[in-house]
Amino acid sequence: MSPTEMEPGRLFMGGQWREAADGARTEVVDPSRGAVVTTVAEAGAADVDAAVRCARKAFDDGAWAGLSGRERGRILHRVAELIRANADELAQLESLDVGKPISLCHAVDVTNAANDYEHFAALAHQIDGAVRDTPMNALAYTKRGPLGVVAAITPFNFPLILAGSKIGPALAAGNTVVHKPADETPLSALYMAGLFQKAGVPDGVVNVVTGAGPVAGEALLRHRGVDKVAFTGSTAIGRHVAATAGEALKPVTMELGGNAANIVFEDADLEKAVGAIIKAFVFNTGQFCMGGPRLLVARPVLSTLLGILADAVPGVPVGDPRNPETVVGPMAGEKHLKKVEEYVDLARKEGGRIVCGGERLDLDGGFYYKPTVIADLSNDSRVVQEEIFGPVLTVQPFDTEEEAVALANSTPYGLASGVQTSNLARAHRVADRLQAGIVWVNDWAMLDPAVPFGGVKDSGYGREYGPEALDAYTKVKSVVVSLD
Repeated sequence: MSPTEMEPGRLFMGGQWREAADGARTEVVDPSRGAVVTTVAEAGAADVDAAVRCARKAFDDGAWAGLSGRERGRILHRVAELIRANADELAQLESLDVGKPISLCHAVDVTNAANDYEHFAALAHQIDGAVRDTPMNALAYTKRGPLGVVAAITPFNFPLILAGSKIGPALAAGNTVVHKPADETPLSALYMAGLFQKAGVPDGVVNVVTGAGPVAGEALLRHRGVDKVAFTGSTAIGRHVAATAGEALKPVTMELGGNAANIVFEDADLEKAVGAIIKAFVFNTGQFCMGGPRLLVARPVLSTLLGILADAVPGVPVGDPRNPETVVGPMAGEKHLKKVEEYVDLARKEGGRIVCGGERLDLDGGFYYKPTVIADLSNDSRVVQEEIFGPVLTVQPFDTEEEAVALANSTPYGLASGVQTSNLARAHRVADRLQAGIVWVNDWAMLDPAVPFGGVKDSGYGREYGPEALDAYTKVKSVVVSLD
C-alpha cells in the first residue's frame, strides 16, 4: 500500500472510519517538494465529542480495562510485531509527511515506535500495589488502576514515536485513548489506527481525530469526558494546555520546548565530540526538542573546534529524503523554514558571525535550509536564549567549569544537556548540576523506552518512557480492612 493509496484520511472512532460531520478536509503537504499529496478529514467539535464518547463507552464497558494486564500486554506485543511487519509503509508515510530521510525513518522512528509498544507490553502485567505496615488493627493496601479516557496530543516532528510514548503506557495501564496528531503530519496516526484494530485492540479503545489544533485540539482539551491530557509541543501552547486542563482539574503531562547546551571541555576527544555536536543540531533537521543547538566550548579548543565544524558541517548530505544517503531533509513546512530564516537574520543583526550555512537551499521547491553554525553572539542574544527548532548551532566560549554550568543553565528551558569530556569525575559532577531531564555524556540522543525523559523549568513536567511513565496513567486507591 503506497502512502497516497492508503485509507482516504477519515476519522477513526469506535472501530469505524468516518468522514467529519461537516465533510471538511485539509491538505497534507510533502515538505520536500511543497506539493499536496493527499487530504484528510478535518474534525470539528462534534467529531471530537463522538470520539470521546466512543472512548468512554469502551472504558466503562471494560472492553480494555477489564482485561488482565497480561492479556493487554499480549495485544501490545502484537502491535509491536505489526509495526515491524509494516516498517516500509510506515517509514514511507513518515518520510512523506515530515520530510525525514527515509533511512532515519527506518532506523529511528519505526524501530523506536515498535520498541515503545514492546516495552510497555512487558510492563502491563507489572502494575501492582503494596501492603503498608500501620499501627492500626487493619490490613492496609494500595491498588493502581487506569484513569479513564486519555487525550494524546502529539506534534509534527516525531509523529510515530511521540504517539507511542503516550498511547503505549496509556493502554498498558488500561486506559482508552483519543489521539489528535499534529494537523501537518497525520498520516502515520491513521495508519496505526488500522494496526491497532488488526492487533486485537477492542473497538473504541483507540480513536484518532485529525484536524486543526485550535479547533479539534481545543475541543479535546476542554471535553469533560477526558480524564487526562498527555501533550508534546511548544512551551507557549503548553501553558495554555496546562491552564485549560487545570480548570477541570485534569492531570497533565507535557514535554515542551528545549534549547539544550552541549558542553565541550578541553580534555574531550574532539573527533568523537564533533560527531556528537553535529548529530545534536542536525538530527531531524534540528526539529528535535532534545536537540543541542547551543555549543559551549572551552576557550583553549574553541578555534580548533570552529575550524573543524567549518570544514565538516557543509559536507553533511542535505537533500531528497527518499535518497538513502541523505542525512538532513527539509523543514516540515514553510512556516518552520521562515522561522529559521528570521532567527539567522536576527543573529546577523546581533553581531553573530556565520561560520557556515546561513541560507536556504533551493531544491525541488522544498523547504530546505543549510545547516548553520554561528559564533560571536552574547549569551543574552535572543538567538541563544530562544528555541529556533531548526539546523542552527550557536557557539560560545567558557573559561571555567563553573562558567560552563552557569551558561548551560541560563535559558528558561531544561529538557536535555550534553557533556563531552574524558574526565569521568567531571562528567558525573557536571551532569549532576545541569538543570535538565536527561544528560548525555560523550554522545547525543541516546534514547531507549527503558530510560525516562522529560523536562524541568519551561520544558514541562512528567516523564515519558520507563516504568515512571505508568505513574502518569494510573491512579492509586487505598483499601483499609479492619481486623477487629
